[in-house]
Amino acid sequence: MKHRAVKGRLLRLAGFFLPLAVLLVFLLFPFYWTFVTSVKPAAELYQARVTYWPAGFTWDSYRNLFGEFRFLKPMLSSLTVALSTTIVTLVVAVLAAYAFSRFEFKGKRIFMVLFLTNNMFPTVLLLIPLFTIMRRMGLLYTPSSLILAYTTFTIPFSIWLLSGYLNDLPSSLEEAAMVDGANRRQAFVKVILPVLVPGLVATGVYIFMQAWNEYTFAVMFTNERNRTIPVALKNLIGQLGVQWDLLTAGGIITIIPVCVMFFFAQKRLVEGLTAGAVKG
Repeated sequence: MKHRAVKGRLLRLAGFFLPLAVLLVFLLFPFYWTFVTSVKPAAELYQARVTYWPAGFTWDSYRNLFGEFRFLKPMLSSLTVALSTTIVTLVVAVLAAYAFSRFEFKGKRIFMVLFLTNNMFPTVLLLIPLFTIMRRMGLLYTPSSLILAYTTFTIPFSIWLLSGYLNDLPSSLEEAAMVDGANRRQAFVKVILPVLVPGLVATGVYIFMQAWNEYTFAVMFTNERNRTIPVALKNLIGQLGVQWDLLTAGGIITIIPVCVMFFFAQKRLVEGLTAGAVKG
């Protein structure tokens, strides 16, 4: 009887961990293959036989990426645009979300529905109108054009996310602070914002990822002086071939800031995503 119980437990564990292991291999293999390709010698990289482990490690692709290709410049451009978009969107979205959560006014539900439908349409529909607007404003081929374009899409959805999170916070929190002598602004800054940190982190990660990885607007609103990472990596794919060593090295470098951000923000991110921030 005991042998059967142990066997049944092992079968249940195998039924859980085996599919999980297969899923992890499926998810992690592209990252492994990208890294392995980036450290292969040139002779091994372009040979006919496929190798799943390099015969000898070399960091020449990374040296060439930052030396000849000057990858640091698009990295700084992407970081500037992504951080600026995150900050601008969070400031606007948190104030608007507080107003939608705490006050009643005409058209409130209509606006909330519009915030959601904004993400239903592909970004390419607004490409030409935004291009014309940026050119008339004199912002074309500057980081400001990308920041303005990205906030056009990130602010509505961020308002919706933060509104759902604020709706779960009882209004008695700021009411108690106002009873003690604080005005609404002080109650919002000293009471609501500290509690809102997990939701802000979750929303900030979403905004940063959108701005960091976006390609369509970046290829239209930038030039050689301020290319972002996706556009710079795309230039490695030419008509006569693909520079796989630089392309894979750039891919590995690109995911490092995102991984670091997730590592330090994972606790807050999980709290924000599971605390009702997606309720509308």
